Amino acid sequence: MTKTEQSSKSTEIPKHRNALIEKYEKQPEKTVTTEATKLPKPTGWRMLVLPFKMNEKTKGGLILAETSLEKQQVASQCGLVLRMGPDCYRDKERYPEGPWCKEKDWVIFARYAGSRIKIEGGEVRMLNDDEILATVDNPEDIIHEF
Repeated sequence: MTKTEQSSKSTEIPKHRNALIEKYEKQPEKTVTTEATKLPKPTGWRMLVLPFKMNEKTKGGLILAETSLEKQQVASQCGLVLRMGPDCYRDKERYPEGPWCKEKDWVIFARYAGSRIKIEGGEVRMLNDDEILATVDNPEDIIHEF
């Protein structure tokens, strides 16, 4: 074997390595899914609201039962606007002063307003834009009774 034959063999890529590269290139890219991408996307004039969840422990140190926390969340009147549909507050006749709220605002709504949608770890509500009653800076300032 001549010297040039030896050097050409040493620079060749082994067949098994090519097979791995081909397999890697054929595999689809893995998409990263976060919890936010799993949430429903509101359509029309609807908005997605996450109801406020009170602390599991009272100021006096009592730990609340899971059923009490679930009842409170269902009856909650306060929530965080997560997403808004493309037509929220676009009707200039109904909303001449502009939107009543925006994403990431804490809002107040009627006790059993909207559609309840179960998700992992709780639930969210799908509300119409006209079901928002007020905005609030801190949901803990509101007394949450059920």
